[in-house]
Amino acid sequence: MTTLTTTVKVHKLELAVEVLTSGHSLRLRALGTSMLPSIWPGDILSIKPTTEQEIAAGDIVLVARQNRFFIHRLIQKRDSCWITRGDSLPQNDDPFTSCEVLGRVSLIHKKKKIVVPKAPTLFSRAFGWMLCHSDTFRTVALRVHFVCQERSGPDSAGIFPAVARASCPRQ
Repeated sequence: MTTLTTTVKVHKLELAVEVLTSGHSLRLRALGTSMLPSIWPGDILSIKPTTEQEIAAGDIVLVARQNRFFIHRLIQKRDSCWITRGDSLPQNDDPFTSCEVLGRVSLIHKKKKIVVPKAPTLFSRAFGWMLCHSDTFRTVALRVHFVCQERSGPDSAGIFPAVARASCPRQ
């Protein structure tokens, strides 16, 4: 990654941190696949600044670590040690402190609907497990998702999902 790209990413991160810590909400476009099937690349996430007491296990949280954003589900909250994991990842993230949590995902703006995040169902956990353990299944699911998205036209921001496809690295 070039120095300019790194500098731009750090400035975006700093700006987002400033917006959230000042009490304002933020909207981000999901790029990764670690939260499949709850969050798909291209979904727009509304992040709400939230106090530590308002966040519970099962919530999807925005964490700033190593000059990057991570949006994963909170698995465990013990004193100042918190643990998250992506819905389609095989293992937990490294523990971190509550001060690294910037907010909670309050809404997921999908192509044609707005979803309030909730705990994964048995079906979505099984689907996430298959996405986690089979690269072929993950690739097919992503391709089917993007084909369906492209057929339904531009999203609410007027951007075609093909733009998101070009930048959806596997985390």
